[in-house]
Amino acid sequence: MTMNNNINLNTPRKFRIKSPCSTANIGPGFDVLGMSLSLYLTMEVEILPASDKTPSFVMTYSGEGATKVPLTPEKNLITKTALYVLSANGITSLPQPLKIHVDNPIPLGRGLGSSGAAVVGGVLLGNALGQLNLSHDRLLDYCLMIERHPDNVAAALMGGFVASYLRELSPEQMKGVPESETALLNNAVAQRAVPQPPVGIGHYVKLGWNQNIKCIAIVPQFEVATAKARAVLPTQYERKDIVFNFQRLAVLTTALGQVPPNPELIYNAMQDKIHQPYRKTLIPGLPEILSTITYEKYDGLLGICLSGAGPTILALATKNYDEIAQAAIALFKKHGDFECFYKVLDVVTDGSTCVDL
Repeated sequence: MTMNNNINLNTPRKFRIKSPCSTANIGPGFDVLGMSLSLYLTMEVEILPASDKTPSFVMTYSGEGATKVPLTPEKNLITKTALYVLSANGITSLPQPLKIHVDNPIPLGRGLGSSGAAVVGGVLLGNALGQLNLSHDRLLDYCLMIERHPDNVAAALMGGFVASYLRELSPEQMKGVPESETALLNNAVAQRAVPQPPVGIGHYVKLGWNQNIKCIAIVPQFEVATAKARAVLPTQYERKDIVFNFQRLAVLTTALGQVPPNPELIYNAMQDKIHQPYRKTLIPGLPEILSTITYEKYDGLLGICLSGAGPTILALATKNYDEIAQAAIALFKKHGDFECFYKVLDVVTDGSTCVDL
């Protein structure tokens, strides 16, 4: 095992990593806004004594995707990400024997940041296994080498209601960085040299949030791949549509922190013309859900939008959570024969954590 600053990385220890799910866009904030929510991917990690009879690597998994998530270090997104962080810091393998149990309650492919939570969790895992003691700002750079949109990972890592952007990097700064995250992870798994990420790829700011506002996630039982949801978007937009979103985004970022919240202001500020209109072909019932579930009809409702790329619907409200959720579920069922469930979640401010046990 490679040593890091004369520290034996195989020293037995236990720790727990928690990474929250997240929602992104929040209407007009396409690729800008994200929120971390109170549903956590959890990892119990143990480096065992060398004398232990356990195999060199054991990974178990419970929760969403338990029957289809690969459990080998070369295939699993969490461990591949950890291997990338270690490899970028000159550490070529995982400590042994290593035991990891993942519990994931975050629905996969539904617009609730399941891959973002896995990437953030994997970066924290690499940081902990290598005892690298990287700052959260530096950890964000590693996240953005893999998940190259900042909205979900910035929220999941930092916590709270977050606005973020990517810095444009020069060709010199990108030298040696593979074009795709897949190539980067494959190089790390194959123990080929991988670069340190450029410093300061992503920048973020935490926005004010009224803690009386709850997030209702209405989750239909079908998946929409993010790549497919991006493929339906146009490459060019009318100026009036861009201005429409700019105006609402500027208002929304302040309105969601005000006490008391203003339903009319927030509902109208959560309208969008950049991504939601183009994704209606992928999500049966979307136009009717967004246009008929209004603050005038449902007391307590503040706004409604797609969660990330969908198909989950995000409703912000201060009361009547069940009534609002059931109205959306009824419209989903009207347009398709699929089951739905909902969760009432809080915006959480602690972000992702790693705690020794």
